Amino acid sequence: MRSTVRLRVLITCGVLVAAGVGGWQLLPSDEVRADPIAIGTTDEVTALDPAGAYDVGSWAMYSNIYQSLLTFKPGIPTPVPDAAESCRFNGTGLTTYECTLRDDLTFSNGRKVTGEDVRFSFERILAIKSDVGPSSLFPTLKSVVSEGRKVTFHLRGRDATFPLKLATGAGSIVDHSTYPAKSLRTGGTVDGSGPYLLKEYHPGRTATLEPNPHYRGAVTRAGHPVEVKYFKESAELAAAWKAGQVDVTHRQMPPDFLNKLGDETQSGTRVTEAASAETRNLYFNVRSGSVMTEKAVRQAIAALVDRPAIATGPYKGTVEPLYSIIPQGFNGHSTAFYDTDPEPDVAKATRLLREAGITTPVRFTLGHRKDATYAAEAAELKKQLEESGLFEVEVKPVVWTEFQKEYAKGAFDAYTVGWLPDFPDSDNFAGPLVGTDNTMHNGYSSATIDSLVAETQQYSDRQEATAHFKAFQTEVAKDVPLVPLWQKKDFVLSTEAVAGSQYLTDGTGIWRLWELGWI
Repeated sequence: MRSTVRLRVLITCGVLVAAGVGGWQLLPSDEVRADPIAIGTTDEVTALDPAGAYDVGSWAMYSNIYQSLLTFKPGIPTPVPDAAESCRFNGTGLTTYECTLRDDLTFSNGRKVTGEDVRFSFERILAIKSDVGPSSLFPTLKSVVSEGRKVTFHLRGRDATFPLKLATGAGSIVDHSTYPAKSLRTGGTVDGSGPYLLKEYHPGRTATLEPNPHYRGAVTRAGHPVEVKYFKESAELAAAWKAGQVDVTHRQMPPDFLNKLGDETQSGTRVTEAASAETRNLYFNVRSGSVMTEKAVRQAIAALVDRPAIATGPYKGTVEPLYSIIPQGFNGHSTAFYDTDPEPDVAKATRLLREAGITTPVRFTLGHRKDATYAAEAAELKKQLEESGLFEVEVKPVVWTEFQKEYAKGAFDAYTVGWLPDFPDSDNFAGPLVGTDNTMHNGYSSATIDSLVAETQQYSDRQEATAHFKAFQTEVAKDVPLVPLWQKKDFVLSTEAVAGSQYLTDGTGIWRLWELGWI
């Protein structure tokens, strides 16, 4: 089900889409500027330690300063070796995965990267098990063994998606001699072996990166120095862009700004619009003590949410309504929530609550990241639910780094969070979002859903998992641990002085800073 409201795509003088960029725009001039390229974003870094973060801003940084055994090339769903020389499943059981590490890798501190570092990096993620870390991405990982350059991963069950997970920020390799085994490393320095060196870091403000001359791996293009500037809210990023304080912007400009690009684009601005699987969901805290432990309450909310009103209101047509946990463009996508609730239905919501013996109005707290756009979204949700007479909603905005900690400890009854896939497979919208011990920390656990997720992981031919993914989505729509809200496209803005901005992102969490250069 697609929204009829479409964002204007620009193909005008001074504004370019990726497919229409000429060769002169891709290559830097002979007289290369030495000053860093300034990139603006609202995606903050939660932690520089890979064991302590599972968010877009942190992983965008990791893809530049750390290496994983495998990585993704733009537009290619199968990972390729990066820190590894080669990787493969041992046999057809999909329970043993082996990698041979390259022999020419060094950390930024000069120490050689070894198989022991790889083993250590994964073991500490599972040992630390940070509330906002990536341990939930590896429920099938039983143990890691290193012998010289050979690293063997033993899995609890068949998992064809395991190589994809190795290629994410969760697979970042750290130096076992400088990172604590059972706690997070603090401070503003890192020891990685990625394409860039982190030269200077001021949390929440700036990160200065320079190309790593000792990097060896899948990236063959030498990068250019960059300075990443972090902004608390999208309006601040837009103001910085208009003032010429940044050369490139990526995630997130205000919907009003994006919606008016065709009418008010500045001369010399280039806009790249990329397909994206970025989604946003309303999650329910089902821990004891929250009203959301009652399935009827969750189902009633699902019956009232008006997605088109959210898409056309707070987001000005820059997003499309989403009716399933797996977005459009991914294997097995369905419209499970539309099939259950095609239109907002007050009568149905009333009946669900009455039959469950629940007194109305149901009062609950709704948390969101502090930002004008997300505040408008929360206000729209509050309006929709309260107009039914069935709910009273207290909205709680919190700055991002604190917001993650708050929802992880159960501070809200419900909360809205965006999701960008770590790897190009529908599995990334399954276990990490609604599986037991999921990364959204809402306390939800379902043996049925866990079983369906495990079923989807058994197929090396991912198309064979389609039926299981559809059954999984049907079960999610029935039990309602979350309500999908929308899916959006990805936008990168750059000045005419910057080359390669169309390659910065392919709609995943990887930030290819090495593609940027001065023209």
